[in-house]
Amino acid sequence: MFEYHGWVAIAETPGAESDDASLKRTVERVGRRMSDLGDYGLLDLRWLNGSPFLHFAGLLNHRGRWGDEILDLFEHTGRLAPGSYGLLYLRDHTDPFQGNEFRVCRMAKGQVTEHDDPFLSPAVPTVEDALD
Repeated sequence: MFEYHGWVAIAETPGAESDDASLKRTVERVGRRMSDLGDYGLLDLRWLNGSPFLHFAGLLNHRGRWGDEILDLFEHTGRLAPGSYGLLYLRDHTDPFQGNEFRVCRMAKGQVTEHDDPFLSPAVPTVEDALD
């Protein structure tokens, strides 16, 4: 199984200044990229209190193309809007080295880095019981 949960607060710059027209165009570009993906799981882009947010979550049988596309969408959003920040939690049960671990992709100032998860890992026994 491939599990993912994430969100991004989309921002043009990390500073307080913002060009509303430019931000709107950037959000439209993110929306077009989302529409290229098709429809699976939770994939949501909306404005909340005047700020754009991207949310996504899903559980696939295996990572495959869709899993790669989700990670690419996360990274692509950071490249388009370098003030963006957010988190993407991933767990690939089939990964022989990290199948029992969640990985966290952190976006800060549009840059994505990958980190160990200190909260839900190891999945067994933290969130799941071992198989008998």
